[in-house]
Amino acid sequence: MAAEAALRFAAILAAAMTIAAVPASAQTNAAGSDRTKIDCRYGTNEAGADCAKDGGGASDNAGGAGSAQAAAVFLPALIVDLFPNPVAPPAPVPTPQPAPVTPPGNNQAGPPAGGPIVSPTDLVAVQPPRAVAGEFVPDEVLVTVDGDAGAVQQIAASFGLEVRSQRQSRLLGTTLVRFGIPDGRPVGVVLAQLAADGRTQRREPNHIYSLQQAAGIVNYAFDRIALDAKQASGQNVRVAVIDTGIDDTNPALAGVIAAQFDAMPGVPVEKRDHGTSIDGLIAGVGALEGMAPGARIYHARAFEGGKSTMDVILAALDWAAEQNVSIINMSFVGPKNDLLGAACRNARALGMVLVAAAGNNGPKAPYGYPAAFDGVIAVTATDAKDALMPQANRGAYVFISAPGVEMVAPSGAGTDVVTGTSFAAAIVSGAIANLLHASPDRTADDIEKALAATAKDLGPKGRDNDFGFGLLDTKAAEAAKE
Repeated sequence: MAAEAALRFAAILAAAMTIAAVPASAQTNAAGSDRTKIDCRYGTNEAGADCAKDGGGASDNAGGAGSAQAAAVFLPALIVDLFPNPVAPPAPVPTPQPAPVTPPGNNQAGPPAGGPIVSPTDLVAVQPPRAVAGEFVPDEVLVTVDGDAGAVQQIAASFGLEVRSQRQSRLLGTTLVRFGIPDGRPVGVVLAQLAADGRTQRREPNHIYSLQQAAGIVNYAFDRIALDAKQASGQNVRVAVIDTGIDDTNPALAGVIAAQFDAMPGVPVEKRDHGTSIDGLIAGVGALEGMAPGARIYHARAFEGGKSTMDVILAALDWAAEQNVSIINMSFVGPKNDLLGAACRNARALGMVLVAAAGNNGPKAPYGYPAAFDGVIAVTATDAKDALMPQANRGAYVFISAPGVEMVAPSGAGTDVVTGTSFAAAIVSGAIANLLHASPDRTADDIEKALAATAKDLGPKGRDNDFGFGLLDTKAAEAAKE
């Protein structure tokens, strides 16, 4: 029996070898067969078509295949699957490289002025797509570019982008370009793709920032910091305010505004309340006297409807720096953005004191920027009893507390009751203007150290995440001269 089984196995093996020797083109349907398709796996599979395997010249054998077709025997699919043809790996897609900028005066033939055009779908990111935190413009990115206008256009063409604006930034020290994304690619993907071009130095989303005003309820006048109203003065101290438009006809701002700049001229001015209140709390005159009467306000309008974008804010900061101001008040909050961080560091290096609202987004909110950047004085808000405003952000970045709950302030409608870390920041800016008026030679570092050393501790001993170093004490800070 064993011998007989062995003979049968040998016969089957011989038959299989005979079948395997038949050219692939002969493994098609015989005339009149009810089978209409054959699975050739890695060749073509329509009836009567060639299915080349193992380098066999299937198309060359088509002319003499008639007799072979009549005696066609179909291999079981299992046998075919045991020996599949190897599939070549896909060829790597090269990372697009924008054409180099041709130096002026070079007459050699080169790429067209617009640079090579690459389909955005073919672009390969040299970095993983970024996870973008916070609110941002969904079809724009901000990029600092090392190069001229020609380089900007080449980058736009190479990466399928639109140049929506470009300007030379004083604080960033380079060209800032706002690129539009016309094809719907995610911002994080485009930022990663742009990293392939060495001329793009910083690449950031065009983040959206919000003014930090909370609803007020009843009347409350701030008198908690130790500053004699009769002696308060910020005479000739230059303070920049980046905010909404203002009502410069309000009596509280008479003679207060030294200059104005509109960083969003294409957007009609509809709201003037927030900016008017901030300016009035810092340097207002008359019945609603501010903390530093006599201070000169350089007001940059950069918000409408309580919102702004990173490129608009950067334009306002550049303008403020050009006015040779000593203090910049930033009563707004948004996500971390490296461009804003660089601008703040450079402004501080130029000797400016930076004051910002810590934020009104609650105890569990993420850090608010620009307040959380090093070198920026982050201000939280307290009420008439020195209690923390419940909506205030918390965190190790909170530097100092100041009145900011239910205060009377000028507004576009005359007066209003205002609440928020925005207004606490204005109080601190006004207090610092007093310190600089009394001692013009004080540096930004001196001011920061004095505020920290003299603040009234309100929470746990020492600096804490709720109150920072504590409640602002202007009188003690003025006495704390090094």
